[in-house]
Amino acid sequence: MIAYVTVGADDIARAKRFYTAFLPALGYGLTEGPEGLSFALPVAPGQKPVYPDFYVKPSFDGQPASAGNGTMVAFEATTQQQVRDLHAAALTAGGSTEGAPGFRAAYGPRFYVGYLRDPQGNKIALFSCNPDEPGRDG
Repeated sequence: MIAYVTVGADDIARAKRFYTAFLPALGYGLTEGPEGLSFALPVAPGQKPVYPDFYVKPSFDGQPASAGNGTMVAFEATTQQQVRDLHAAALTAGGSTEGAPGFRAAYGPRFYVGYLRDPQGNKIALFSCNPDEPGRDG
């Protein structure tokens, strides 16, 4: 099980604007500190944390943060409309598109996805596989 994912950011305020445009809508709460941003799903009293957590932090070694080539973090939305709405919100909040929301021929018929880059260049996917919605083939 993946416990957490961390991406680097040189401008935490800019990263906060981007990530708070969609992560709270997916249920993530935000904790801020001098070490950066920590996003986590809520934990009911007496329950174990729901993973993974997502962290946005300055690089530990003090060098500029950089995006990993071939690295991507995907977040699941509940509907295709939510993918479209959150993709648009993330663009408005400083992200750039890497692929508009929609179906892709290379993926399963229910995999609806939109791709983004955060302000630092980290690749993010927002997707839905809701079985109650129409698929690519009908």
